[in-house]
Amino acid sequence: MKTWHGWTVAGALGATLIGATWSAAAVAQTAPLLTEKKVFEMPSYTTFGGKTIKNVRVGYETYGKLNAAGDNAVFIAHFYSGTSHAAGKYKPGDAAAGYWDSIIGPGKPIDTDRFYVISADTLSNLNTKDPMVTTTGPASINPDTGKHYGMSFPVIAMRDSVRVHKALVDSLGVKKLYAVAGASGGSVQAVEWAVLYPDVVERAIPVISPGLSISPWAIGLLQLWVAPIYQDPKWNGGDYYGREEPLAGVANALTAVTITARHWGWAEKTFGYKLADPAKAPGDAMGNRFLIEDALAKAGIARASTTDANNKLYMAKANQLFNVEDDAAKIKAKILFIPASSDLIFPPEMSKKAAEKLRSLGKTAEVFVIEGDGGHLDGVLNVGKAADVIRAFLAK
Repeated sequence: MKTWHGWTVAGALGATLIGATWSAAAVAQTAPLLTEKKVFEMPSYTTFGGKTIKNVRVGYETYGKLNAAGDNAVFIAHFYSGTSHAAGKYKPGDAAAGYWDSIIGPGKPIDTDRFYVISADTLSNLNTKDPMVTTTGPASINPDTGKHYGMSFPVIAMRDSVRVHKALVDSLGVKKLYAVAGASGGSVQAVEWAVLYPDVVERAIPVISPGLSISPWAIGLLQLWVAPIYQDPKWNGGDYYGREEPLAGVANALTAVTITARHWGWAEKTFGYKLADPAKAPGDAMGNRFLIEDALAKAGIARASTTDANNKLYMAKANQLFNVEDDAAKIKAKILFIPASSDLIFPPEMSKKAAEKLRSLGKTAEVFVIEGDGGHLDGVLNVGKAADVIRAFLAK
């Protein structure tokens, strides 16, 4: 399997901004870390915009054990198109482990023999058709009408998911978060955690991060990533539940996310100028494709089968709203930014700029760059390159 296929990206935003549940880079283990999916419920939640959402439900999983003091917890926030399955397996026979399995587990940098690790699905998680995902969003049933919310669902920001997750960790008995970490859209949540709960979060590890705010560049990319959905007639203004869904629009949207979350160096090494069908040269007919075209299109179609179009739109908006520039002084946590050198969505300069601002405010902020040509996805598939730095940061 190609290392990019099955990626749930994100990127941006999570990885958002990126793909299907990214488990492709997981490290095989003789005795895999095992976890189970649970569900956290809230009777109601009021968004930062002042709207009330009833019967909120999000899935979560945990690894390791909480200590008596309740202060050894590490929260892992997932990327744009990811899920809470950050590490381990649900069953020993599962084909692959969670997307950050290379750094989460017994003896690994985020050591489950030492830490109680928690990961949860966001609100409006894209992967609504995955039986292992639980989320409340546009695809959910509005208890007041008995119908799907669709576009009547309140606008949410990433900090809304963080506040729901705070209620979750409180319910588990957590008193302090030793650290919060996440890639892409998860990095946005990690920073929001540090701003919203400065007396709870001791360390934050934003990986492939936009820094302290989403850039205008990324706002534009996020719109590009959802434009095909709006253009699909079957989207029907968000009212498609119970009828044929806008799968073509979703597939094209996911394809756009995937290619922008990579880098031209990766494309050259992975595909070069190979043809999808050696007998069908692209110059002979408009329908004949290069291998990269064919592979990206097929990956988009495959991932569309678990993705809800409206949820994807809302998740894009939630990431576009990220901006804590004016609240940076509230942060007390030590910060370790881990950008990727070839990231075209959140280039390393964004993390470096944020670190400089935090240091100017008297905060502790470090930067470690993952080298490679895998693009934005290096923060998920090659996060193991930062293993020693993460281990050292958590030891401070």
